Amino acid sequence: MEKCFHCGDDCRDELILHREKNFCCTGCKTVFDILQDNDLSYYYDLEKNPGISPKVSEDKYDFLQNESIQEKLLDFNDGNHQIVSFVIPSIHCSSCIWILENLNKLNKAVNSSQVDFPKKTVRISFSSKDFSLRDLVLLLSRLGYDPYISLEDYDEKKANIDRSLIYKLGVAGFAFGNVMFLSFPEYFEVEEFWLEQYKGVFRWLMFAFSLPVVLYSGWDYFTTAYKGLRSKMLNIDIPIALGIAVLFLRSSAEIILDLGTGFFDSLTGLVFFLLLGRFFQQKTYAYLSFERDYKSYFPIAVTRINTEEGKITEEQVQVYEIEKGDRIIIRNEELIPMDAILIKGNALIDYSFVTGEAEPVEKISGDKLFAGGRQQGGIIEIEALKPVKQSYLTQLWSDEVFSKDKRGTFQTLTNKISRRFTTAVLSIAFIATLFWLIYDPSKALNVFTAVLIIACPCAIALAAPFTLGNLLRIFGSNKLYLKEASVIEQIAEVDTIVFDKTGTITSNKRNTITYEGIELNPSEEEMLGSSLRASNHPLSRALYELLKKHNIATPDEFKELTGKGIESSYKGSRMKIGSESFVRENASANVATLEKPNKTAVHVSTNNNYKGCYVFQNAYREGISELFEELGQDKELVILSGDNDGEKENLQRFLPEKTQLFFNQKPQDKLDFIKKLQQQGKNVMMVGDGLNDAGALAQSNVGFVVSENINVFSPACDGILDAERFKSFSRFLQLSTKGIQVIKWSFLLSLCYNIIGLAFAVTGHLSPIVAAILMPLSSISIVVFTSIVTYRLGKKLKSE
Repeated sequence: MEKCFHCGDDCRDELILHREKNFCCTGCKTVFDILQDNDLSYYYDLEKNPGISPKVSEDKYDFLQNESIQEKLLDFNDGNHQIVSFVIPSIHCSSCIWILENLNKLNKAVNSSQVDFPKKTVRISFSSKDFSLRDLVLLLSRLGYDPYISLEDYDEKKANIDRSLIYKLGVAGFAFGNVMFLSFPEYFEVEEFWLEQYKGVFRWLMFAFSLPVVLYSGWDYFTTAYKGLRSKMLNIDIPIALGIAVLFLRSSAEIILDLGTGFFDSLTGLVFFLLLGRFFQQKTYAYLSFERDYKSYFPIAVTRINTEEGKITEEQVQVYEIEKGDRIIIRNEELIPMDAILIKGNALIDYSFVTGEAEPVEKISGDKLFAGGRQQGGIIEIEALKPVKQSYLTQLWSDEVFSKDKRGTFQTLTNKISRRFTTAVLSIAFIATLFWLIYDPSKALNVFTAVLIIACPCAIALAAPFTLGNLLRIFGSNKLYLKEASVIEQIAEVDTIVFDKTGTITSNKRNTITYEGIELNPSEEEMLGSSLRASNHPLSRALYELLKKHNIATPDEFKELTGKGIESSYKGSRMKIGSESFVRENASANVATLEKPNKTAVHVSTNNNYKGCYVFQNAYREGISELFEELGQDKELVILSGDNDGEKENLQRFLPEKTQLFFNQKPQDKLDFIKKLQQQGKNVMMVGDGLNDAGALAQSNVGFVVSENINVFSPACDGILDAERFKSFSRFLQLSTKGIQVIKWSFLLSLCYNIIGLAFAVTGHLSPIVAAILMPLSSISIVVFTSIVTYRLGKKLKSE
């Protein structure tokens, strides 16, 4: 019977011949045409018959035209762009991933799509002007990828729990126990009438118990081995599948020909212990994933408005403390951390974190605002519609729009080792078997099977993810929150560290501020405080803390110019706040220029009349001298500041002699400076405050943001460090380096294990069942080793 070129099913009901290919239905033929017409025929080169037959009725999804249902399904909707996440149960291979991540080539309305293969989910961003949610679902259905939509529990978006591994493990365990029991007479060579009489029955029972083990419990090994060979890739399941097949065929031949009892005990035990090892790995990875989610509560703080006894007060709280109905203040450049309703202020929201489109969207009071938008205007007041879902912010941080190629070198190394290891193992197995076939044929099968099982690079493959996963959790518990585990490898390679000054090595909480100039009247002070309240610059925040006892109002207009200052208006009056050159531009000079122009200062003018300035005496973070001394021992240090050089002499007193200092650096200058260092072959870490350093943070090999009372979430960075732990910064770097050493030691231990195991297997002193037990034990030993060592390293860090 002919098979369908697209999905591989038998053409039972109808046979459609199209473009010299067979199709089982019009749906498969249509999908083939869609892929051909959009230059996506490579889909069929990735897998043979990779498609899924798209048998769908178009009116099946008419309910998606209902706006209330759309609102429940969509993650994001601003009228022009929509984002939705679907569970796609039919995702099964690399071709599925490829076609789903190339939906934009099938329809230009799709902006991007990302597949999470383990969870079988796809997150799709699309333009909703001429392409509806129903159109998107129909496109997926025509391709054979029907999304799982259940409106009753869709808020959780939980896929069905896959318990197949547990079932397979149970079948293998049951069969292994029974086969071992039936094998006892053979083990002890018991000669008894009834045992001899029913020996054949016992052997056929062992054969029967082994069938579901091979055809069900161990079938995944054959499937993945076949796919690897079909893709011309050697994966680790090839030698395992070969070992299972040889044991089963040899044992079956002995039973059928009545030559002996075979190796069904070793076979069932092998599959059972292999699955037990896989189950252990799955549970451990799930544990690490949980820890990753738990520690992903980034230190993002927001300002909550409290109304008690008729008094309005403001307090800084972590975002995960926000509940539905809470009133929140969002300042210029702050991220909106939850879905909310705009209450007060003029909102100009940049949704580029979510949609990739940088054009701001205007919103008015009563409009809905979505998590992930960044306010680009003045201060606004919003009301939370639901508690913050940190997992959504994690998804934003991991969005491909902001991703860099940070795939770990150990991940690449592990893949290379696994491929070469498989080739080496197969070669050793065949050579050793050939040797024993000549000298002692009775040992040949045991040697062949034991070599295939014992020499498994599973332990090597576990070394990097478990070590880096443990370090990720340790860093999180010590208030350093990393974007992903591979960042730890990047940290260990850093040889140059560039620090921003204001808000990074200086504290916003302990600045000494004095005013020089014409005294401001109460209305001007009120306007100044209201304007500063909307800004997130460290100097603005420090000055606002000094002035916050005054009456606060929302400016009629607000504009913050990066690297210059603030322009605002209120009740017909205009005010400029910021650098002297910016504020004095077109302003009358009622006050002379300061005698010491290089002081760090915030200048003020009202209605084009220069008033004066607030002068700051920086307070540096605790332990900064000792920190820079430690870092300077093996790292090149640079201070890159947007401020003037008024603090140069003060800085040089506690910085290492070779530290380079650069002042008056604009955001673009910082980015260009990082590029120049990288062109010189440097591995650069940028440490900033996340405000004017976004470009430099994104350009650097590793970008860290130091957070204090206000934390601006920025996907441009690779990690967020709580300011309280800034003095431990060098310890984090040292721990990263030691973590890489732990991985290398794990590789060495695994290599030693494999060499010793192979020596016993090749010489015929290791049975397949013992090898099957030792293989998961080797993986467990690597996990225990990395866990104990990283725990001890983390304990030292926490005690500081």
